[in-house]
Formats: sequence, C-alpha cells, structure tokens
Amino acid sequence: MNHLMSSYKIGNLELKNRIVMSPMCQYSAVKKDGMPTDWHLHHYTTRAVGGVGLIIVEMTNIEEDGRISDFCLGLWSDAHRDAFKPIVDQAHKHGAKIGIQIAHAGRKAEDTDSPISASPIAYDETFKKPYEASESDIKRLVIGYQDAARRAVEAGFDVIELHGAHGYLIHQFLSPYTNQRQDRYGEERTLFAVEVIKAMKAVMPTDMPLIMRISAMEYVEEGYELTDAVAFSRTLKEAGVDLFDVSSGGEGKPSSTRFQKPYAGYQVPFARKIRQEIGVPVMAVGMLENPEIANAAIRSNDADLVAIGRGLLSHPYWTFSAATQLNLDMHVPKQYEQATF
Repeated sequence: MNHLMSSYKIGNLELKNRIVMSPMCQYSAVKKDGMPTDWHLHHYTTRAVGGVGLIIVEMTNIEEDGRISDFCLGLWSDAHRDAFKPIVDQAHKHGAKIGIQIAHAGRKAEDTDSPISASPIAYDETFKKPYEASESDIKRLVIGYQDAARRAVEAGFDVIELHGAHGYLIHQFLSPYTNQRQDRYGEERTLFAVEVIKAMKAVMPTDMPLIMRISAMEYVEEGYELTDAVAFSRTLKEAGVDLFDVSSGGEGKPSSTRFQKPYAGYQVPFARKIRQEIGVPVMAVGMLENPEIANAAIRSNDADLVAIGRGLLSHPYWTFSAATQLNLDMHVPKQYEQATF
C-alpha cells in the first residue's frame, strides 16, 4: 500500500517520496529586478537536505508588473534563468527534485502603478483598480508564460507548476466573480488558461509534467462551487495539465456563510473529488503538517502527493520526523545519522 515515504512517478518525474514543499512567497528577491538571492539558495537547499521529495519554488512571475510585490521573484529574462541554476543544482545534489511555480498576480499586484485583470474590478478598496486586458494584452501574456516555461526548462527544473489559484491572474479569468467580460474570454472563462497551458506545453519536453494549482472553491458569496471546479478542471486536463495541486479561496474576502474555520486536512476532500471525477493525479495541500493526516491522504488514495507549507518553514527536517513517527524507512544523510528526529 502506498504511504508518505513511497516513491512516485509521473511522466519523467521520479520522486523518492510523496512529500512536496509547497510554494511559499519569501518576499526576498532583489528589489525591482526579481532576482533570487542567497536566501533562496539556502532556503531551498536546506529542504533538499531535509529529505523532501519535490521542492516547488515560490510564485515566480512572468513580468515585472505581474508580481505581488517588488520583492517577488521573476523569470522574464535569461538572467533570471541563469540565477536559478545554482538553486536547481543544489537541490539535485542533495537528492530532491525541484519545480517552479510560474504566475502573474493580475489585480493583486500591489506595487505596480497599473495592474491588469480579466475585468476592471479591484480586489478591495485598498487595491488599485486594474485595467481590463485587451486581446493583444492576452496574446502578450500567453507569450510571457511560454517564455518563462522555456527558461524554467533551460534552468534545469524537473517540473513546472502553473498558478491558477488564490485570486491571481489565471484564476481571475476562470472565476465569474472576477471575469465579467463580454467577449470570448468571458463567454469561455477557461480560454485564457487553455491558451497558456498549450503554449507552455509546446516548449516543455513531452514527458515533463505540468502541475496546475487551482482553487477548488471560492469563498465569496458570488463565488463558484466545487462542481464548477470539477468542470473547468476537466477542460484544463484536456489542454495538457498532468496533475492538479488542489487548494481553495483567495479571490476575495471570505463570506462567513461559505467559509468554515480551516482544520487539518480541510482541503483533502477537494483533492479527492477532482481525482475521482476526472481520473487525474492530485496533490493535497493545507494544514497537513501532522504526519498521520498527511499519510492518511496517501494511504486512502485521496491524493497522490501532499504539499507541506508552514510545517516545513518551522521544521526543515519535517520529513525525517514524519518517517520516524510513522515508523517508515527513510534515508538520512550520514552527517545526521546520530541525530534524533
């Protein structure tokens, strides 16, 4: 039976265990230019040493104005590509696979003077009102995603994750709450995402998986439901998504009638539903730092992978501790064999 420390393969991606370091913004890039720093090198290398099967580098953006803040990462130039190579090399040196989350913040870009979105609707009164993307803007953005994917491949990343959740640009097109367009991108809200997916897959090796993070539920009153996410995920799978990273929310202030207080594993049922309905591999995420709960998601076939976020921030060697608690075999670096996890 599969468990947290069992291996996993999808396409050309072979993981030594089912543990993924979830992408988490560090807000530590060089201001304005979006370059990774020594912080990123040490941050991600430490988790590779700590036994994580797959590291996903935080939200990395396709253009300068597409970042949440001026301190967020970018991948809009070959110089960015080259700056990521040492991080990739160190992850591989210590036995981990590594991916990168490619994104655009859209209307949630806080430090740009002119944010862009599906429709000219601000996130809330504290955010700037975005302008509605024209068809020429959309073509430019699709090329931006494609170029970022090409650079990720050239940098040596093992997998790419496309960010389509948490109220960022692709999610803004998918959602009827934020997409109120009257053109074909409003009539077919998956169209922008489909174009991005196809453009990215065109520059990726044929057996290199594309992961996509989605919000399976929206928590504003006017938001979509899980059944809607199942429907659009089916379309996105047909376009080329190989595995879904299933999260929720982020599109606006949660309604008290739609958003229950989160608890350990609260998003696992969303992942299970996507997996069962579409027949596609999924990653579960959200408050899974309890090894028993994370392991149960794998053993019960609710998910193929589990993403750990804050648990790996507070405990870089969480993987070793989880293996010890679950009484599962785990390779520990010889330098740490005398440690107690």
